[in-house]
Amino acid sequence: MKKYQLKNIDCASCAAKIEEGVAKLEQVKFVSVDFANSTMHIDTPDIEEVKQKIKEIEPEVEVVETQDEISSAVKFSNIKDEFVENKPELIKIFITLLLLIIGMIFEEEIHNTHYHFAEYLVFIFAYLISGWGVLRGAVRSATKGKVFNEHFLMTIATGGALLIDAMPEAVTVMLFYVIGELFQDIAVNRSRKSVKALLEIRPDYANLKSNGEVKRVSPESVRVGEYILVKAGEKIPLDGEIIEGNSFLDTSALTGESVPRKVKERDIVLAGMINQSGLLTIRVTKLFNESSISRILELVENAASKKAQTEKFITTFAKYYTPVVVFGALLLAIIPPLLFSEQTFTEWIYRALVVLVISCPCALVISIPLGYFGGIGGASRKGILVKGSNYLDALTKVKTVVFDKTGTLTKGEFKVSEIVSANGFSNEDILKYAAYAEANSNHPIAKSILETYNNKIQQSEISEVKEISGHGIQAKINGDEVLIGNDRFLHMENIVHDKCDIEGTVVHVVVNKKYAGYIVISDSLKDEAAEAIAELNKLKVNTVMLTGDNKSAAEVYAKKLGIREYYAELLPENKVEHIEKLLSAAHDGKVAFVGDGINDAPVIARADVGIAMGALGSDAAVETADVVLMTDSPMQVVHSIEVAKRTRTIVWQNIAFAMGVKLFFILLGAFGIATMWEAVFGDMGVAIIAILNAMRVMK
Repeated sequence: MKKYQLKNIDCASCAAKIEEGVAKLEQVKFVSVDFANSTMHIDTPDIEEVKQKIKEIEPEVEVVETQDEISSAVKFSNIKDEFVENKPELIKIFITLLLLIIGMIFEEEIHNTHYHFAEYLVFIFAYLISGWGVLRGAVRSATKGKVFNEHFLMTIATGGALLIDAMPEAVTVMLFYVIGELFQDIAVNRSRKSVKALLEIRPDYANLKSNGEVKRVSPESVRVGEYILVKAGEKIPLDGEIIEGNSFLDTSALTGESVPRKVKERDIVLAGMINQSGLLTIRVTKLFNESSISRILELVENAASKKAQTEKFITTFAKYYTPVVVFGALLLAIIPPLLFSEQTFTEWIYRALVVLVISCPCALVISIPLGYFGGIGGASRKGILVKGSNYLDALTKVKTVVFDKTGTLTKGEFKVSEIVSANGFSNEDILKYAAYAEANSNHPIAKSILETYNNKIQQSEISEVKEISGHGIQAKINGDEVLIGNDRFLHMENIVHDKCDIEGTVVHVVVNKKYAGYIVISDSLKDEAAEAIAELNKLKVNTVMLTGDNKSAAEVYAKKLGIREYYAELLPENKVEHIEKLLSAAHDGKVAFVGDGINDAPVIARADVGIAMGALGSDAAVETADVVLMTDSPMQVVHSIEVAKRTRTIVWQNIAFAMGVKLFFILLGAFGIATMWEAVFGDMGVAIIAILNAMRVMK
């Protein structure tokens, strides 16, 4: 799949036509055109054929390959910037408005002498200035057999108005169409810049430390294992581990959190964070194109290719809606004068033209994708990366949220809280055997045992280490056969012991088939975990906890959190089985799973909505997930559902508002109550209001 930039694409319906036309090509396996981002995601071996097809559909649109880097000049526009950017359109609007006023003055004065030449000259000149782009677009589309679009509607409506001597109305319709297009461009550009500003965390350089010297180089040229210096006020250019120094980091660009994060030696830091105080020496752990910045950039920019059903429906709706409206207006213009002798063609043609102007589907075609685009951008500001608007829709239907426990609801910061010996072994013996068995493991429980042991490990004393998945470790330590693991492991090996249900996370130790005792490992709940569960309950979302812990430990955590349904002593494959059962039981809602570890990837993939917790979560979990939470806070799950529901509410507000107002004015136009002036509001007025409403979701 590749991404291309579409230059000179000026309307949402043009984007829809390009997507529809390109999708019909035999070589194209997938295509998605995003008007809000001016991009095309496509899977095809022959891009030249695609370019040729796009030239046939929209000759002015140019297809160019996107660049990986982001311009450092991206910033939010102020009024002055927007004036400069839209200067030609503003000049066109000013000249048209001036000529319209002059023409209306001519109309008042010249009608007394029955002289119309100057009137026609001024109005037609104003009409051509404001409507030349629309007229050209209508002719161009008609020559390619694509008649029914908004340009065609505007051309027929305003051209008919000129013929029946309603010239001020014709010019005004074109003028307000241009004003509406200007508002649309400003809204779309602001949305684009808003999302690009979220991604404007790319550092421009890295201070590479090599052979006692520090050189300023491009982040792309730094290799894994090399050392970089980050001074106060600089962005961290690559993911890595702090080797020397401590500081406070501004992580808001990545996580949405305004509170600075304190870091020290051995802490992991991510590209895009800003060093606020001390000098840091960092060992690079990932290449730039594998770093957090690159992943965020790819996730957000590719999100628009996965469209919600509402977006797809509106595109299809507009395709059939426009010809229906045109033929309806034609019947309205012809049938009443033919059936009733007292009715004139001039009157009913005018009414039909009013209906045509009102019926333009611009408000729907642009405001719906813009609403979803804004929702994705608004979520990104909060540190929530949604991989597509289809997942925003899915989040609104979530009725069950399933949490993994360790690292998701708990901090995953394990500490040895208790050692209980048996059968003549001492606490020191148990701790030593456990530490030696876990010496080469990176598991958090292993690290907590090694930290508590705090002595040098003699690797020569360790041999025949074997990990039994979901149970524990078997090893020979200085000639002794040692087993460490959970209660299931003891039963599997037929080890006699007096206690099975022990509160907390427990590591049992067996030496030469003799039970030696156990170590209790404690983990603490995340600060907002209980609050997140309570908020989900308020939203009438059922919560479930899955864990590999024993039943006693699981029960303790479930009670603290307020979770009624939990399942303990699960292997990774058992978690998938439980998700399958929950999916089959969820008849009227979606099931979301929230996890952070590599063993959570299969469950994340199987859930209706897979949510990866934490920027430091495993690559497998992040790649598999539909939603990525850049912070470790469970409250982000609540926020993601709230953003999704707010987005969907605004989208449906726009649909109801646009359709309702248009239907109302169509009826007024058909009965001769609405004039061209009301038609302008029914078309571009509604579009502008819908666009502004869609932009609310960004905040």
